[in-house]
Amino acid sequence: MHPRPQPDPALKIFLSGTSLLTAYGGPAYSVSRLAAALVAEGADVGLWAPDGSAMTSPLVLSGSRVTRLGGSLGEAIGRFGRPDVLHDNGLWRRHNHESATIAARLKIPRVVSSRGMLEPWALDHKGFKKRIAWRLYQKRDLVRASVIHATTERETENLERLELGVPVRAVANGVDLPDLSSVERPEKALRTALFLGRIYPVKGLPMLIDAWAKVRPYGWRLMIAGPDEAGHRAEIQQAVHAQSLGDVVSFSGQVDGEEKRRAMIDADLFVLPTHSESFGMAIAEALAYGLPVLTTTGAPWPLLSERNCGWRVAPRADALAKGLRTATSLSSATLRSMGANGRKLVGNAFQWNEVARQMLALYRTAIEIASAKPRVAAEYE
Repeated sequence: MHPRPQPDPALKIFLSGTSLLTAYGGPAYSVSRLAAALVAEGADVGLWAPDGSAMTSPLVLSGSRVTRLGGSLGEAIGRFGRPDVLHDNGLWRRHNHESATIAARLKIPRVVSSRGMLEPWALDHKGFKKRIAWRLYQKRDLVRASVIHATTERETENLERLELGVPVRAVANGVDLPDLSSVERPEKALRTALFLGRIYPVKGLPMLIDAWAKVRPYGWRLMIAGPDEAGHRAEIQQAVHAQSLGDVVSFSGQVDGEEKRRAMIDADLFVLPTHSESFGMAIAEALAYGLPVLTTTGAPWPLLSERNCGWRVAPRADALAKGLRTATSLSSATLRSMGANGRKLVGNAFQWNEVARQMLALYRTAIEIASAKPRVAAEYE
């Protein structure tokens, strides 16, 4: 008789993000939900952020066996115990550099999720500072990683163009499907296009205001929801005033929990006029709520047109205007049908349990790479 195969031992994963507060947007949600999904698949997960938000964030599922960690990075690792893998999310920040330093010193395999921060638009934004940081420490820190994690094939290709000599692996984010069984969406005299996300230059809101002014769709209003960053909301409000759109464009500020759910349910169309996204968590969430999506080619979502659940246009005001004319001319029934297509898409393709299994396989790859070839490029020592 052959011996019965033994299950793999549970991996001990230290997972860090810049912030796990809802105001931080998609990465806060995806890192928090990944932690819970990994635990559900049998991993031992410690979750930490430099602002202490792992201790309090409502995005970390209550009842989950995720170990919430506070204090400094070194203190958090000390309390959690030596991990099998250190998974760091994001770049450029002091704690990201500290993560690379600690992992190298303790010889812990390190996975880095770039979270879109090495996409072309992101590199150009504040490019002078980033070029300095790249030469001083960021390139070295990436070269010392075991695996770099991307969320789409496009992001993978852009990362590989940097020729860092580190394997890049793509695993998409997961998406939660909200319960909509009791939701009714009756016909309305005034329909709503919703932007929900950080109010920040990368999101392309000036283009959206210009496009809305060109189209001025009858029977529609635009709701802009989300936290202000770097005072960008004032710039958008000024553009709304300059275009005399105050009667049809409104701002709700940050929405969370039931407010966010209500905003999604009350909307008829989701709009993300972005310059650049590594994944586009807001798009996935909108589809999960059954909303068709109008976005740009800055978001890696060709599935929108392929599955008839939305549109992608060039990141320009005239292209957005054309997309708005098309979307806002459709009947509510047609938009709901497209939204149903999108909900089916994310329900089939982005389940968190499958994402967690793929990430566990990625972690094991990182461990194998680190043990087979402890690599530190001599030129960076």
